[in-house]
Amino acid sequence: MKFQPLFNDNELAKRLRELRGDSCIAPDVSIVIPVNAQGDLENVLNVISDLAHYEGSNRLEFVLVVNNYPPASPPDAIHRFLKLGIRALGIPDVRSPGYAIVLSARMPGIRAAESEAIVMFDSDCRIPHPTELINWYVDQFRNGAGVVYSAVCHYDVAPAFSVYVRLAIHHGSRWVKRSLLGIPTTRGSNYGIRRTPMLEMFERKLLADDLNIGPVFKAEGHKVVYSGNACLDVYTSGRMFEPGWGHMIPYFWYRFKYNLRTLPVRPDVALRTGREKDGVRRYHDNRPVH
Repeated sequence: MKFQPLFNDNELAKRLRELRGDSCIAPDVSIVIPVNAQGDLENVLNVISDLAHYEGSNRLEFVLVVNNYPPASPPDAIHRFLKLGIRALGIPDVRSPGYAIVLSARMPGIRAAESEAIVMFDSDCRIPHPTELINWYVDQFRNGAGVVYSAVCHYDVAPAFSVYVRLAIHHGSRWVKRSLLGIPTTRGSNYGIRRTPMLEMFERKLLADDLNIGPVFKAEGHKVVYSGNACLDVYTSGRMFEPGWGHMIPYFWYRFKYNLRTLPVRPDVALRTGREKDGVRRYHDNRPVH
């Protein structure tokens, strides 16, 4: 897959100002991205550069939530993001017991966003067709959708048969959930929500992870829209898929049990996820450090 060419900092700052337009007018869409300071401070500029190639008429706002760093040593990248014209929130630790850390990292950005239409990506994403994707998201929200999402593919995948099998099972299970069981398969690399109901449902303790956002919105009567159009695909790094067969069965067994605990729509779902002991994720050369 060929991605958009990258802007340098001066070009990117100019382009982001153009995309935001008049700051006195609310943006048409807010793009919220959590940034793990232990490995994604450079990666996030790739996805922002991809989105900066947007050529539509909608006004875009970018909100980053930089997290996972010592309180006394905020990363210099925060100042770089601000100079580029990006709203960058620095929060050393976003952890909250029982909540998936990525959802905890998204929430400050959602609260700070100026648009009711919010699209969320991860900092290791790449977006081949930003104009088509963003226009589609905005159109769906204008047509009354509460949750919107499209397909997530992978790049930078280790060339190993065990990894290919794991990805096939991963995508196959998502198809079964979405197409046969009617369960929305929202995931953090690529989905959008309406801000007000998202905040309200979070306060009611109905949300604990990206994967249960779609089911909760659906249960609450909101319109959920999915598209498998390849032009709307978003790519996320395959860096977490390490070669080897030994951990595959334990991993999928864990994911199966986790889905059973997290997908049912009920209050205090965070008490059932078992994520209180999640480790801190660190990356070196875009690979996980154990």
